Amino acid sequence: MTAKPGQGSGSADLLFAVYEPAISYTPPAPWKLSGALGGKLFMLAPRWDAASYLANSTGGGTPAKKGAATFSYVPTLTYSAKAGAEERGVAQHIKTAFTVPQDTKPYMSAKKVPGQSAKDPLHRLVNKTRKDDNRKAAVKQCKRYWGANYTQGGKLECDESPFATTYEGAAEADHDSEAKKFNFSVKPIPAAENLAGGNILRSFYAKNRIIDGMDDGFLVKIRS
Repeated sequence: MTAKPGQGSGSADLLFAVYEPAISYTPPAPWKLSGALGGKLFMLAPRWDAASYLANSTGGGTPAKKGAATFSYVPTLTYSAKAGAEERGVAQHIKTAFTVPQDTKPYMSAKKVPGQSAKDPLHRLVNKTRKDDNRKAAVKQCKRYWGANYTQGGKLECDESPFATTYEGAAEADHDSEAKKFNFSVKPIPAAENLAGGNILRSFYAKNRIIDGMDDGFLVKIRS
C-alpha cells in the first residue's frame, strides 16, 4: 500500500489509517481442508510519514515516492545485560532503574522511570536544544554524586535513563511543569558500552521509523 505525499499532518506528513484484510485460500491438489477457507484477519493500523530525519525523506529525486510506511504499534527496544554484550553497562543501568529505582541517583522517593509499560512509554525527541538540555542535566547529576572527574580521564561516560533523545529525559521537568523532578537515573559507565547502547538506539529509531512527539511511543526491555 502506498499513500500520496502531502495528505498528512505536521512536518512529518503523518497519515494514519485502519486496515482489516480479508483472505481466502485454496489447498493444492490433492489436499483438502474442511471448515472456513477464508475470512477477515485482525485489524492493522498502517501509518505513512516523510519525516526529514528518517530514510527516504525526499524520495531520492522522486518527490512523489518520498517517505515510507510502518504500522502504528508500540515497539520494544531490547538491550542485553549478559556477560560479553557490548551494551551491557547500559542494560544493567536501565535494569536497576526499572527494578530498584530507590538505589539510583539522583534520589527521588517516588521515582518510577518510564519505558516499562505501554501505559507509560518513552517518546522520541528530535529537537537538538532540548536533547542538549537533557544531557547537561544528566551530567550535572553525575558530577554531583561522583565528582567532577567522574569520567576517570575519559574511560567513563554519564549514562542516563530515560535516554537524552526522549521527552522523558533528565531535563523533562524544566520543559513540562507537570513532570516530576528527578524522575530519571544517571550512572557513569564504560564509554565503549555507552557508545554501543547509543548505536543500538539509533538503529532502533531508524528501523521502526520512530516519529518525534507524543504520537509514537516505545518500550525498553532488558534481556539478562
